[in-house]
Amino acid sequence: MSSVLASPEYSTLLKKVAPKVIRTEEENAAYTEVLCDLDRRSKTSTPAEKELADLLTLLIEDFEEKRYQLPRAKPLDALRFLMDQHGLKQRHLVDVFGTPSIVSEVLSGKRDLNKDHIKRLSERFHVSPELFF
Repeated sequence: MSSVLASPEYSTLLKKVAPKVIRTEEENAAYTEVLCDLDRRSKTSTPAEKELADLLTLLIEDFEEKRYQLPRAKPLDALRFLMDQHGLKQRHLVDVFGTPSIVSEVLSGKRDLNKDHIKRLSERFHVSPELFF
């Protein structure tokens, strides 16, 4: 067991905050406020406060991922976003698609991505192939 978990300071913090699985917006707001307070003191935080901040971060992320799922992007929109983020133009993807005309057809929506394109794109951008389905 970690010395932080066994410390009296951490036990005292747990009694004050009493972290648990977040189920409501109100609980989320309360834990977010506590986390913000801990974050403001991050330069002088004790190990126990850092441990509590890590726990609250996990709880808040879990709640928000379940509650606020973003809609899936269309494959072409995902590709355009990745190109923008990496500062790429159409000509930079010829190695993925084979020819400039195929790049153009895919980006204009005239041609769908095939399995080979998806594999090469996921490798090129280090993302899951699922992004392009």
